[in-house]
Amino acid sequence: MKVKTMPAPIPVSTRAANIEYAIRDVVVPAVALEAAGHEIIKLNIGDPIAYPGLPTPPHMVDAYAKALKQGHNGYSPSYGLPALREALARDEQRKGWPATPDDIYVCHGVTEALQLIFAAVLEEGTKVLAPGPHYPPYMAYPQMYGAETVEYQLHSTDQWKPDFSDIRAKMDDDVRLLVLINPNNPCGSVCGPDDIDALLAIARDFPNCIVVADEIYDGLDFTGEQVSVASRSTDVPVIALNGVSKVYYAPGWRIGYMALHDPQRRLTLVRDGLERLLRSRLCASTPAQMGYLAGLEGDRGWMEVYAQRVQQQRDHCLRRIQGIDGLEVEHPGGAFYMFIRLTDERWAADDKAFVLDLLHEEHVLLVHGSGFSPDLGKGHVRLVYLADVSVLDEVFDRIDRFLKKHRQG
Repeated sequence: MKVKTMPAPIPVSTRAANIEYAIRDVVVPAVALEAAGHEIIKLNIGDPIAYPGLPTPPHMVDAYAKALKQGHNGYSPSYGLPALREALARDEQRKGWPATPDDIYVCHGVTEALQLIFAAVLEEGTKVLAPGPHYPPYMAYPQMYGAETVEYQLHSTDQWKPDFSDIRAKMDDDVRLLVLINPNNPCGSVCGPDDIDALLAIARDFPNCIVVADEIYDGLDFTGEQVSVASRSTDVPVIALNGVSKVYYAPGWRIGYMALHDPQRRLTLVRDGLERLLRSRLCASTPAQMGYLAGLEGDRGWMEVYAQRVQQQRDHCLRRIQGIDGLEVEHPGGAFYMFIRLTDERWAADDKAFVLDLLHEEHVLLVHGSGFSPDLGKGHVRLVYLADVSVLDEVFDRIDRFLKKHRQG
């Protein structure tokens, strides 16, 4: 009897096959363990409402629900609801630069804003210069446009501050986007005015370069040093990124924005390209925009309460890490991440093995540092410290037990 052979698989594009997103990739084995009946403590994803005690503020939820009930379920303007653009412009003005509603473009989160910026600016042979380690889309998406992401170093033993000599050495006329994530994901580092001025001074020498300022965590700065990059620039074009996900605690709404600061009117063509792309993808969620607007226009006193809780949990984690042999960490100044250094030789050489073995043996899910940069994140793991203190204590107890067991073995 003739055996019927299956046809070969239809090829996938190289750009899709090369995409990695470590934060969610590690969920795949965790789901398999859950299916087998194991309970996993997940500290891998920066979703603030995945943890108790940090719900989306009720007045924002009410505004979203009201918009749905009142039938605001159709398309909205491609650049965002006018009232939201006006409120966001006022918010940026409070940060120290003369934003107008026309400078604000509402997107499906910061990730879509990045995709639009890359599509509008990058071409074959161009570069993005981004911090290493960094949020994975800064590495994943530029390749889709024939561009390359080059990493500049952060000082891993000095609060993950940018290495400006490395930035200067890697800048050239092909670098179209110079990225600052402030506060940083995954490191939690914060750049103050002097750091930002140094970055702008480098960008100033390259007339085709735009600074991308990812400021999605700006309301979670525990140093008092974080400032808007646009507020420091009198000549260098800046695209600021922000949104509702982290500081307003509504990541599933997928609403963010980009704000164009163009003090010398050099972004005319880029703006036109962005607007064409925005129109082609229709609009962001109308009711979600109305929920965000309520957050901007309502009382923000709750933000300080939430931030104090996050800071207390950070401080608790720092104390626990000090007592565990095999772990070290730079003091994070913002956001809600610990980028923990693995000092045991075995795990320092293979942080992904640490994450997977910890998951299978102790049922704790973190993210390997090399997933944020194969070279500059290696030997680290990222932990989200938003869980209750009792859960964090259980996690650190399990990590300590895991390290001791493998050190003895």
